[in-house]
Amino acid sequence: MASAALELMGFFLGLLGMLGTMVATVLPYWQISAHIGSNIVTAVANMRGLWMECVYQSTGAFQCETYNSMLALSSDLQASRALMVISLVLSILAVAMAALGMQCTLCLEGAGVVKSRVAGASGGLFLTAGFLSLIPVSWTTHEVVQTFYRPNVPSSMKFELGELCPC
Repeated sequence: MASAALELMGFFLGLLGMLGTMVATVLPYWQISAHIGSNIVTAVANMRGLWMECVYQSTGAFQCETYNSMLALSSDLQASRALMVISLVLSILAVAMAALGMQCTLCLEGAGVVKSRVAGASGGLFLTAGFLSLIPVSWTTHEVVQTFYRPNVPSSMKFELGELCPC
């Protein structure tokens, strides 16, 4: 049986991972427009996320617009959305199960074997959620890099990795 300190550390790391996944899912900083070969300072920066596209102007104006049609989205964006939402659901379930299964809680007090199995299952859910959120980040990184180096894509249509994909 693991020590209570180790369980608490795992719980808080899982909670931190869940919060990071939540932030990454909501914010539009997955891709940022690349200003390649422009000699002038650009006044507009475009940012893309899973749910919206935003425009930041040098005047400080920040305007976001959600994607209009689900059918118009690319298949990789739809899959990334689904995987991130599933990862969030699994993380929330893992937090609830970890709260039940940790030694420092009074839930499931009489059943020691059940309590340790619930704690182990919550760890497995945390790992699964982490892998599920790693897939869209890697996929987006691959797509951005591949599109960036295609010679037939105009430089105005090229994007770089945003702050949420620090790969």
